[in-house]
Amino acid sequence: MTGGAPEPDPWQNRHADLPAGGPAFGRFVASMRRLQDTVAGIAPPDDVVGSAADELDRLAESLEKWQVGEWERFAGRRRDLPGRGHPLLPPFTVEERTDTSVRGRVVFGAYYLGGNGAAHGGALPLLFDEVLGILVNTAEPPPPARTAYITTNYRAITPVDVELRVVAGVDRIEGRKRWATGRLYDGDRLLADAEGLFVKLRPGMP
Repeated sequence: MTGGAPEPDPWQNRHADLPAGGPAFGRFVASMRRLQDTVAGIAPPDDVVGSAADELDRLAESLEKWQVGEWERFAGRRRDLPGRGHPLLPPFTVEERTDTSVRGRVVFGAYYLGGNGAAHGGALPLLFDEVLGILVNTAEPPPPARTAYITTNYRAITPVDVELRVVAGVDRIEGRKRWATGRLYDGDRLLADAEGLFVKLRPGMP
């Protein structure tokens, strides 16, 4: 845009609020996660698959009329729900959060299975990006900090269908840069750890 009033900062319109979608939306996302886990673990005959696909198409069509823009949708805004109510994200549940640390738990269901009982290796950086992103933006007004890099170290096999423990903390802040680290445990056993650099956006940056 040239001339006239400046474009409004889209991040000022981003609201993560508990009422978004109400309690029914939490149940809806839980059902969606159940479906994802179920689909990832079945071997049905073709006629069953075809009928299920027809049902899913009908459901998608019934919901398409409720499509909204990025800043009005419910998924990703629900801090009270696992994974902020977004079915793509691992269902991380925050148990304790401060301005410099976060603790919680996660269960990788069958949807995240990589093979031989282990969570897919790509699911762990996704988890850490979510957890560290929550952490570095906890006390920050818009605009947020975006991920510059995530380095994940795999220390042991991460099992599926087991409740795991996640801890993370902010290590240091230098200007717009925020460094944070996270660790994933099965009991006291370290499964993976990660370091991430996040850079706070300047006003108006996408």
